[in-house]
Amino acid sequence: MASTSDSKHLSPGPSTSSEPGGKRAGYVWLTSLLDVFLSETLRKAPPSELHRQRVLIAACLFALPFGVFYLLLVPFTAAEVPTLLSSGFYVVTLMLARRARSLTVPAMFLCLSMVVGYVVSVFLSPHPEGGFHAASMMIPAFAVYLLGPRLGFFVTGCLAVCLGIIHPLYRVRFTPGLTAIPLEEFTVMCASAAVSLLGSWMLSTLHSTSRDAAHDALERALATLRESEGKLSSLIESSDDLVFSLDTQLRVITANSAMRRFYRRMQGQELVPGQRFCFPRTPVLQTHWDPRFNRVLAGERLRFEQEEHSEEPPEDPVHVVLDVSISPIQGEQGRVTGLTVSARDITARKLAEARLGEMHRSLVDVSRYAGMAEIATGVLHNVGNTLNSVNISAGILNEQLRHSRLSGLRKAATLLGEHSGELDAFLSTDSRGQRLPGYLLALAEELEKERAVLRQEVGALSEGIEHIKSIVVMQQQYARAGGVLERLPVPQLIEEALRLHAGPFERQGIHLAREYADVPPILVDRHNLLQILVNLLSNARHALMESKTPDKCLRIRIRLDAGCGQLVIEFTDNGVGIAPEHLARLFSQGFTTKKHGHGFGLHISALAATEMHGRLSCSSPGLGQGATFTLVLPVEGPRDSRRPSASLELS
Repeated sequence: MASTSDSKHLSPGPSTSSEPGGKRAGYVWLTSLLDVFLSETLRKAPPSELHRQRVLIAACLFALPFGVFYLLLVPFTAAEVPTLLSSGFYVVTLMLARRARSLTVPAMFLCLSMVVGYVVSVFLSPHPEGGFHAASMMIPAFAVYLLGPRLGFFVTGCLAVCLGIIHPLYRVRFTPGLTAIPLEEFTVMCASAAVSLLGSWMLSTLHSTSRDAAHDALERALATLRESEGKLSSLIESSDDLVFSLDTQLRVITANSAMRRFYRRMQGQELVPGQRFCFPRTPVLQTHWDPRFNRVLAGERLRFEQEEHSEEPPEDPVHVVLDVSISPIQGEQGRVTGLTVSARDITARKLAEARLGEMHRSLVDVSRYAGMAEIATGVLHNVGNTLNSVNISAGILNEQLRHSRLSGLRKAATLLGEHSGELDAFLSTDSRGQRLPGYLLALAEELEKERAVLRQEVGALSEGIEHIKSIVVMQQQYARAGGVLERLPVPQLIEEALRLHAGPFERQGIHLAREYADVPPILVDRHNLLQILVNLLSNARHALMESKTPDKCLRIRIRLDAGCGQLVIEFTDNGVGIAPEHLARLFSQGFTTKKHGHGFGLHISALAATEMHGRLSCSSPGLGQGATFTLVLPVEGPRDSRRPSASLELS
């Protein structure tokens, strides 16, 4: 992995170069010597350019001493003039390279110098066959290497023209008969030399072009590789996860900064490059991790959670939970060449999960208490509604008993007791005795009427008490299972609910209008439905009593929606009505528009309707225009025993 400013490449060990130390030192010494003759600009050239510049300097430094040594050993004649010129050219080339800003000028000067020196030596030589010497083939190859194909062709063309055209013409005109080779053959040989020079240029060009193309492709591939490595390294370094890789000997190859910091904190030392991954502070972990590493090196992928503890340093003990993933590194033919470890710190998540579990348990307890409170609220509300009727009936009984005619019967009995000895004379001659039989008959009739009223009120009182008992039983059934379903006529249940409110409705001047269609009995929980009806009647009564409308009326409709198989019960009053902004919250727990209300009745009724797979809705044109409560129930009762979510419709 390529290193970045924040990442570190951990090499597997010391340099594995096969070059001996002496040769390496000698190469560095040689390149340093060659760079002395280059300008500062040329020294900063790319590696490929710098290599060609060093070859140029090396060629000059090799040829210059050789030429000087040759001139010192051989007597100076006209034949040594080219050597003298070439030596001077080498010196000038070195001077140009020391001041040049590019390789072109010194390289062109050197190549043209070689052409001039070689051509002059051929023209001055008494042996004209020198134009065919193999040494001339080096000039095109050297020119193409230093100058490239185009400038190399210029140098090669100059040499080919001199040797292939000018040289044979010069020999024919100025030195005829110097060679034993026939003129025609000599001309062909010179032309062949020129063609060979051009062929050498062409082959060098092909080699240079292919080499440059391969070099460019390699540079692009290396650039792409470096870019990919840089992106990968940046990606790994930007992660807070712990990432590192090991070779097959479990030696550390790479590691991101997060892993190095964590290792330093847990193990008290740096993650050493090339050394085996170990746990110096916690050696027991080695027995757990090494088998896992071996399994992954065998081709298996592992993921597990690992708790790490460190008591050092004592002032900052460490406890973390890691989510660890270990994956093999696949080489050629699927061979495992190492492994990569990625670990994420999930300590915060584990703590959050633990807190969430505690919160869940707390919410369960709160929900249980809330359910108990709701049941208690429902019981108190429904019992309170029924107790109103019980109180009314009890008041009527008390009033009847307080004004009872039984005291008159006692007076008549006392009067008869006082005249028991002369009863015949008392009944026939005494005016009081004569009126006594008629009085007893009238008293009997009044007592009979009182008994009827008392029996009626006692019946209502019994129904109220029975309803209170049913409410308690129903709430007990909620704690166990659903209530008992019965097939009951709805009008009969409405009349039962009305009887509980008959006294208040009659005394308060509320007219009841019944519009009962011919509907079949429905399968329903009797007490559940009765609870809803009582609440709706109580709500309508309060709305009518608060209204200033003189003709207070409550209209009760029962109809059958044959298309849906549902029974519809409507309670329409002309009371105070409901504001549009209150409709959406009407069935919410605790919401009420009454001054002394508590907001439980309609909420409980809506829940009870939903319990029976029905729905309770309300509509109102506005304040002072009354309201309509609509209860919709399935004729055949709930389809299953599951309790659906509440569905309250408001319009």
